[in-house]
Amino acid sequence: MNDTGEPVLQPRLRRRQQRAWYVYDWANSAYITTVVTVFLGPYLTSVTEEAAGADGFVHPLGVPVRAGSYFPYLVSLSVALSVVLMPLVGAIADRTQRKRELLVLFAYIGALATMGLYFVRGSAYLAGGLLFVVANVAYSISIVVYNSFLPDIATPEERDDVSSRGWGVGYLGGFLLLATNLALFTARDSLGLSEGDAARISVLSAGVWWALFTVVPLLGLKSRRTVPPIAPGTSVLVAGFRQLAITLREVRALPLTLFFLVAYVFYNDGIQTVIALAAVYGDEELRLGSQTLIVAILMVQFVAFVGALALGRLARVIGPKRTVLGSLVAWTVTVTIGYFVPAREPVLFFLLAALIGFVLGGSQALSRSLFSQLIPQGKEAEYFSLYEISDRGTSWFGPLLFGIVYQTTGSYRAAIISLVVFFVGGFFLLLKVPMREAIVAAGNTPPDKV
Repeated sequence: MNDTGEPVLQPRLRRRQQRAWYVYDWANSAYITTVVTVFLGPYLTSVTEEAAGADGFVHPLGVPVRAGSYFPYLVSLSVALSVVLMPLVGAIADRTQRKRELLVLFAYIGALATMGLYFVRGSAYLAGGLLFVVANVAYSISIVVYNSFLPDIATPEERDDVSSRGWGVGYLGGFLLLATNLALFTARDSLGLSEGDAARISVLSAGVWWALFTVVPLLGLKSRRTVPPIAPGTSVLVAGFRQLAITLREVRALPLTLFFLVAYVFYNDGIQTVIALAAVYGDEELRLGSQTLIVAILMVQFVAFVGALALGRLARVIGPKRTVLGSLVAWTVTVTIGYFVPAREPVLFFLLAALIGFVLGGSQALSRSLFSQLIPQGKEAEYFSLYEISDRGTSWFGPLLFGIVYQTTGSYRAAIISLVVFFVGGFFLLLKVPMREAIVAAGNTPPDKV
């Protein structure tokens, strides 16, 4: 029995649920790589430009918006809505026996909205914007519920490996569909397709992929059977709001968990900024062509699969905290190398992409595993909603610093090297977190390696 009074799953049943859990990462990663990272931004911007007046502005709800700013504003709006909704849904997930159903519900809302983007054409920028916001918010909420399964399906000793495999499988799935779609996009003329047609087909494929492979966790995952009782006459929604308020009060009593989140915010912001702006750096500063950048994106996806598994194995030997600290040193070295890479040297840029990919998957996977040890049992979804807010809701600090440094100096090299502050700061903050003590404070049993 675990601390919640629920029987611990036998190894065979745990492995079965773990495999089903991995497949959801495989399913949803195609949305991030194909839709958000590559195809939708340029396509929806072109649709918005088609709808814009002679001054280059559209007017959603009467607000003047420059066509080129429409998609970034949609991203910001979806993040803001996610920050509001994730803790509430997390609290509801922990108060019901329907965690699997909630995961699948939001997965299919996101997948159907993504498939709906196929029909956006001409000047239908409002429909495209609405569908993208729905898809992005649903994706974020589904990830909260997905992450909260980790303590349910893996013992403390297993979580580093399980989390790393999940990230690795996700990167592999994203790589395979993106490679297929980029091949389609490259061959569009011979297939009689326009750029817009190829982009819409690629976005549609991501929605279909997401929906198709979500069937596996639907069939393979099981919701936790023991949940806190809800007072008679109280709706799940009201109970969720009450539990959220309790969680926000209780988390202050776990200062070491909060300290870990602060460290994670610091270094994760650097990671997210490098991911978001590496292509801009390669294009504007290193003067590399779009073909080089596309190959680099694919390389990052594939190498991240290898890196997640490799760092997961390393964590077995030296512990996940030391492995993450080592990855932050590697991130610092990688950004520093990026500062010195000369323009029009694609081979060196590919080396940089390989280094980014190798540390990317492992640093994210092991951070998730570490945080799972710092959550009081029975509150997994609530606390992982705070984790996702730390991931998505604060990821504007790095781009802001990058933008300020570039505006001040006029140098992309100065802007990229400024991101070192996030990795160095995150390193020393994480170094100060006494993981074993933090795990015990959360009411959990520390694994042998932390």
